[in-house]
Amino acid sequence: MVGGNGSGKATLLRMMALREHPSAGTIDVLGERLGRMDVRAMRRQIGFAAQGLTDQLRPDLRAIDVVVTALHAALEPWWHQYSQDDVAMAHQQLDRLGIAHLSQQTFGTLSSGERQRVLLARTLINNPALIILDEPFAGLDLVAREDLIDALGSLTQDGSIGALVLVTHHLEEVPKGMTNLLCLRDGATVFRGSMSSGMTSATMSDTFGVNLSVTATEEGRLRAVAAHGV
Repeated sequence: MVGGNGSGKATLLRMMALREHPSAGTIDVLGERLGRMDVRAMRRQIGFAAQGLTDQLRPDLRAIDVVVTALHAALEPWWHQYSQDDVAMAHQQLDRLGIAHLSQQTFGTLSSGERQRVLLARTLINNPALIILDEPFAGLDLVAREDLIDALGSLTQDGSIGALVLVTHHLEEVPKGMTNLLCLRDGATVFRGSMSSGMTSATMSDTFGVNLSVTATEEGRLRAVAAHGV
């Protein structure tokens, strides 16, 4: 999902994650209608990581606690009891993302890139049917961004995970393997369809309201720059 600031991405994500109701119309997620479902139970089927989540987590929580508490959609480990199997599953997800060695380190002492990987592990622990990532690359330096793009690229090839929704402002951050595209502008849909059909200079220019040139690198990554004469 791409679009400029104020295009409606964050609002749509919050409704998709069952954290906000629409002012009009209906929301159906995973075959259930918002307002007619047990939201607490349904949220366990949705992995959701947004920028605001980092601020809600206590900095002195261990990385393993940040991950395991997602089993009950909680933010604190004392609200529920967790078994050894639960903790083992959390370790597996951290290991899956190459950061198992950080499991006992406190969240607040991790780098921005490490925190994003911990949050990604948190979204995966429930084996969710839907994974929603809201601008996971924000604030990352070049190395951390590329590492996270590689990690997400691996997940897109993993048939065991659910549908993955990624929101970004920058086409360069789209990992290989993403199949569908939604473009928003001023709360309206500009494009909805396949990545191959939508990732064009014309569609991105309409989405962002400027004349853009979109190209693909030899590695299959995307690049967008302002076209000459703008």
